Amino acid sequence: MPTADCRLLHHGRIMRCLTYLLLLPETLKKSKKVGKLPGKLPVCYEILTLSLTSKKKQQQKEKMAAELYPAANTNNTNLSNGTTVADTEKTKEVPVSQASSSSAATTPTTQQNINNNNVDPPSWQCSHPTLRERNALMFNNELMADVHFIVGPLGGSQKVPAHKYVLAVGSSVFCAMFYGDLAEEESEIHIPDVEPAAFLILLKYMYSDEIDLEADTVLATLYAAKKYIVPALAKACVTFLETSLEAKNACVLLSQSRLFEEPELTQRCWEVIDAQAELALCSEGFCEIDLQTLEIILRRETLNTKEVVVFEAVMSWATAECKRQGLAPTTRNRRDVLGKALFLVRIPSMTLEEFANGAAQCDILTLEETHNVFLWYTAAKKPDLDFPLTARKGLAPQRCHRFQSSAYRSNQWRYRGRCDSIQFAVDKRIFIAGLGLYGSSGGKAEYSVKIELKRQGVTLAQNLTKFVSDGSSSTFPVWFEHPVQVEQDAFYTVSAVLDGNELSYFGQEGMTEVQCGKVTFQFQCSSDSTNGTGVQGGQIPELVFYA
Repeated sequence: MPTADCRLLHHGRIMRCLTYLLLLPETLKKSKKVGKLPGKLPVCYEILTLSLTSKKKQQQKEKMAAELYPAANTNNTNLSNGTTVADTEKTKEVPVSQASSSSAATTPTTQQNINNNNVDPPSWQCSHPTLRERNALMFNNELMADVHFIVGPLGGSQKVPAHKYVLAVGSSVFCAMFYGDLAEEESEIHIPDVEPAAFLILLKYMYSDEIDLEADTVLATLYAAKKYIVPALAKACVTFLETSLEAKNACVLLSQSRLFEEPELTQRCWEVIDAQAELALCSEGFCEIDLQTLEIILRRETLNTKEVVVFEAVMSWATAECKRQGLAPTTRNRRDVLGKALFLVRIPSMTLEEFANGAAQCDILTLEETHNVFLWYTAAKKPDLDFPLTARKGLAPQRCHRFQSSAYRSNQWRYRGRCDSIQFAVDKRIFIAGLGLYGSSGGKAEYSVKIELKRQGVTLAQNLTKFVSDGSSSTFPVWFEHPVQVEQDAFYTVSAVLDGNELSYFGQEGMTEVQCGKVTFQFQCSSDSTNGTGVQGGQIPELVFYA
């Protein structure tokens, strides 16, 4: 075909397309009236319709995405780690395609998105596939937060964002607060009686099931868990407190366990306070307890310590209480803050020397009271006293004996600075108070001995002392300065280095496992033993303990 004819034909087609475009509005109006479109439209009309429809759908999707995820287009939406959603996901903007010819090329990525119906850019939801991960991301996050808490006392409060639904499904208290008959309608809720750190631990557990407890905040967290009835977190707090329980914090935890009504924790506190009474009463924590807890401790029959230690601890508590109340620690003020608690101290159970050198000289007692106590010690006709007269029962020590028999020979058992040692483990928590040792087989003799308790090479207690044996095969106790707490299912090493009479009794027919009351002991040989003691025979026949 000639070139001119081709050009005319090409221009003719263009004119036909333009004519249809100009007549398009009228055609659409007629089609609406008739109820259908013309049977066959030209290709240019179909291309134009497809382009307009695709562009309109793309705009609708972008508008919907902007409404659902407004934070995706901002740079100040904080996630839990302080970054933005846009920064975290590094999403790329997808420009709206311009109208192009039907022969335009398609990139592999675009083709894949089309095939997967994934035309939207990736979101933070996609990168956190599990419900737990997505919930955890919302912890302490302003994104979609519908309530805020002002936590802590005035001047030390912290604003915490949260989501009502998450809190309501994790706590019946929050459920009633947000969706009950008396639901809170305010967007900010003040909680002055909970520490911010404890409240964040509570919320983190409710969002992610994660529990991060620390010694400094565990009591405050227990209070928050109790207040909002989250029993799993409360139980975790109690378990944490039980494992960290020791003499220096036992009295404080006793006070808190009574407040939170945790009987198991209360019982554990009593076990420590009874067995390690002197350490517990002389600790700083004892001076921090309330008056009611003080009175309960002073009524305790099983405190395993001297009464002079109890009296000195009470005086220290009175001085601390005066400071808490803004009072000078005078004799009168200390007596006033103690009240009836002073008369729970069993002063008559002290020795005369202990009373004369202690309570009689501290001026806490009146002259009449001091006079009557001295008469009670010395006079045949004793005056009436306002103090309890009987001594505390304390704890009865138990003994685990690991040998079935003992013996002596002319060439055994000798001591030349060598170490006798054995390892043991128990199935319940106990307090090791000392060791039972064999003495001389040749009559009365005195021994110097160094005893030691270790765990994994770390010395927990040691004492250098003496004991006198009477020549019999009996065991003779030697004591640590204070009972030592021993945890269950862990091996400990006890050692003794004796210096004295060369020959002594020794045990034989040793047992690897011994049942002593409710406690089961297991024994094994120790590498520290250099004098022949082992499971089957040797020294250290007894462990003396409280349980």
